[in-house]
Amino acid sequence: MKKLTNLIWLALILLLAACGSGDKDESNSSDKADDNKEANSRYEQIKEEGVIKVGTEGTYAPFSFHNEDDKLTGYDVEVMEEVAKRMEVEVDFQETQWDSMFAGLNSKRFDLIANQVGINEERLENYDFSFPYTVSSAVVVVPKENNDIQSFEDLAGKKSAQSLTSNFGAIAEENGAELVGVEGLAQSIELIKQGRVDVTVNDRLAVLDFINQQPDAGVKIAVREEDVSETAFAFRKGNEDLVQAVNEQLEAMREDGTLAKISEKWFGEDVSQ
Repeated sequence: MKKLTNLIWLALILLLAACGSGDKDESNSSDKADDNKEANSRYEQIKEEGVIKVGTEGTYAPFSFHNEDDKLTGYDVEVMEEVAKRMEVEVDFQETQWDSMFAGLNSKRFDLIANQVGINEERLENYDFSFPYTVSSAVVVVPKENNDIQSFEDLAGKKSAQSLTSNFGAIAEENGAELVGVEGLAQSIELIKQGRVDVTVNDRLAVLDFINQQPDAGVKIAVREEDVSETAFAFRKGNEDLVQAVNEQLEAMREDGTLAKISEKWFGEDVSQ
């Protein structure tokens, strides 16, 4: 009788263990399903909430900054606002320092970054990107009346105002220019106007912004590098439906000229291609 009782208890223990194991597996499967649902339906959630959260600096003119009325504005801000308008949602800009921008994206504080994020191999391993909405490259800036500089090779023997540790200074030096150290683009252009240097090599977007702000600066872009860098909206991996929705609007904006119009407002020409 005692042996029979022990057998009954053993059977009950095994049965309870099996049930417990089944509940655990079911719970794990449910958790995984919830995780997958969250990853795959963020766009649906955004549509239901009517708000898309966007990380940006708010201190990076002319792309994302506060104007004299303390209103957030800029090229990236306007592009994102137009995308959201066409998606029929509001934008909730989350202003964040650049150093913590990707941490905020990773922690789901916001859905994407709109802050001139360059596309490179390292970032592509960890993030998804929209279609590029900005294209830039190195350019050579000269006085308006100068027609001698037709290529980067023509920098040989010229004095070029450069930040000595920048990539643009390296480009000038590689092409035979004599470098004159400066602290930034504004000082470079001032030296060109004074005739103390012949040229400067800098980022196309920065130069276009400067000329747009100061059309009487007396300088022009003489040469543009063929190799370009592209910037786009950055997303967490696993939000393909959201990336696709944003891309559809960017493509429509490109086709109907809206993207070019926003570009021309901020830079005086189309920087989206």
